[in-house]
Amino acid sequence: MLMFNRCVLPVVAAAMLLVTTGSAGAAVKVFACEPEWAALAREIGGERVTAYAATHARQDPHHIRARPSLVAKIRRAKLVICSGAGLEVGWLPLLLQRGGRGIQPGTSGHLMTSDHVEVIEKPISIDRSLGDLHPEGNPHVHLDPQNMLRLAKVVSQRLSTIDPAGASYYAGRLQRFTEAWSAEMVGWQKRAAALKGQPVIVHHKFWSYLLQWIGLQEAGTLEAKPGIAPSVAHLDSLLSIVRTTKVRAVLRTPYDDDGPSNWLTSRTSIPVLELPATVERDAGPGALAAYFNQLLARLETGLGRQ
Repeated sequence: MLMFNRCVLPVVAAAMLLVTTGSAGAAVKVFACEPEWAALAREIGGERVTAYAATHARQDPHHIRARPSLVAKIRRAKLVICSGAGLEVGWLPLLLQRGGRGIQPGTSGHLMTSDHVEVIEKPISIDRSLGDLHPEGNPHVHLDPQNMLRLAKVVSQRLSTIDPAGASYYAGRLQRFTEAWSAEMVGWQKRAAALKGQPVIVHHKFWSYLLQWIGLQEAGTLEAKPGIAPSVAHLDSLLSIVRTTKVRAVLRTPYDDDGPSNWLTSRTSIPVLELPATVERDAGPGALAAYFNQLLARLETGLGRQ
């Protein structure tokens, strides 16, 4: 009997390990193109979801290589969440070619967030001479907190479709997220009201949703054409704008070329505000709300209250 137990125990232990491993593997794997969507998936998915972000907060999501490591990640994903509107056009289609059927366009596992909110700045015409325009409009929809509230519902619906057994779990987390986010927005809107109307210059049209939500005035862009470095003549024209409209600051992301903004500020008294483009790659619970608090805090410090 003793020898029998000695033989059986390793088998039982191995079986228990398989059960444990199987449970962990049962989590819905989410492949997010940008960290904000991985963070949103974690907020709604909780312990039933594992989310991987293909980019980090200091990377320009326009320009990413379709690396083998990303292919391996997307192959295991049950849900792909990206901004869409052409933001990832240079690399996401290559990854999707190697992904499963359930994450292809038109399936429940394929979620482009820009398809579910109102997209701004859609160009009237497309011409290569106009720069790197997005035909579908501005893809940086995460910068309006109202969009995040709408998209949380979409993420909950998609997760429930992919993982029906967790539908009530996702619904409960969505309700808690919605209540907490709505409460945060009351405070954010009060803080935003104090910044409304102040003119700023942006490096790239990245901040348009944030400016629209707060009510900041875009007085000019360092890029005369999207994705194209500004000429000296264009920078000179911005000097006149700064002097006549009392521009308060230049906004840029951590990955924008700092040359043009440094050139402008060296000739004026306006500061450069480098704002975080998104949350950290492995952001935990509450990171999205902390991100908007951080954005507003930096704007309040850099622009001052009216």
